[in-house]
Amino acid sequence: MTAKTFELSPGYTISRVIRGGWQLAGGHGAIDRSQAVTDLIATFNAGIFTYDCADIYTGVEELIGAARLRLANERGLDVAARMKVHTKLVPDLERLAGVSRDYIRGIVDQSLRRLKTERIDLVQFHWWDYEQPRYVEAMGWLNEMRLEGKLRNLGTTNFDTERLGEILAAGIPLVSQQLQYSVLDQRPARNLAALAKQHGMHFLCYGSVAGGFLSDRWLGEAEPSAPLENRSLVKYKLIIDDFGGWALFQSLLEALKAVADRHGVDIATIASAWVLEQPQAAAVIVGARNQAHALANARIMDVALSAEDRAAIGAVIAQSPGLDGDVYTLERDRHGRHGSIMHYNLNAGRV
Repeated sequence: MTAKTFELSPGYTISRVIRGGWQLAGGHGAIDRSQAVTDLIATFNAGIFTYDCADIYTGVEELIGAARLRLANERGLDVAARMKVHTKLVPDLERLAGVSRDYIRGIVDQSLRRLKTERIDLVQFHWWDYEQPRYVEAMGWLNEMRLEGKLRNLGTTNFDTERLGEILAAGIPLVSQQLQYSVLDQRPARNLAALAKQHGMHFLCYGSVAGGFLSDRWLGEAEPSAPLENRSLVKYKLIIDDFGGWALFQSLLEALKAVADRHGVDIATIASAWVLEQPQAAAVIVGARNQAHALANARIMDVALSAEDRAAIGAVIAQSPGLDGDVYTLERDRHGRHGSIMHYNLNAGRV
């Protein structure tokens, strides 16, 4: 492993910064598809050669497929093969009780078509409701597709320690879990990191910049009031509230800014670099608004925090009560503050 790459499974190496695709799904403004493909290739050129998407991100798998095809046409198949693509499989909440092998295979085949590939590098499985207990069976069907050669690697998204343990105990060869991890949210460190280490799994971390809140833009700003600009900000404002509120958040931004100034970068870069240093963290997943943002994201992989840096950030984190529960526990309460803002049936009518 180098500072910029990580071997997630034998012979399979990813960049330690992964280009997130959720910003291209339409919830953050209109998308110019041609420009989006150009920006995806600019990310590749910057050294970020791994991409994250999902079956429920409208149009994003198609955009990444188009970027891969353009790379192949302009630079050859060998160059295009360096692009690593991770997608998520998110069965609709209303379908969980009747999930079948055909349903799971249909979503994977749809992703293969959209991504213009014969094998997906990593499929990450999400399950909304543990009261519907068929997630282990569904993972078994995905493993069948891995053995057929349609999938290279299997992972999960947002499972807690107990349920992830059930999947691993069933012999499913998981290489990773995608989850929220940031200076605001260290829930993965409580129990899940130990289980992941035991099984050779690693974390692909989203939320490292809290939807943009962990940035110079918010340093010294007054606490925002509703309505916020997009659902990401709504989600991460709740995280800030649970971290300890706006005043403590501002103290954290001040500490991050001091570290950023020492390294000649911005707050967002330091926040993501901190996550990369956490146990079992293989990569951070970050969005990019444009080509310049992609170049800035690549700098995350160049930052090496000092003991002084870690202590300064840790001193503020230590003042936080921490978020309740295991990974994604708050978000699974569909009637709670965190869960009530989720969209649960985004595959309806597509498969």
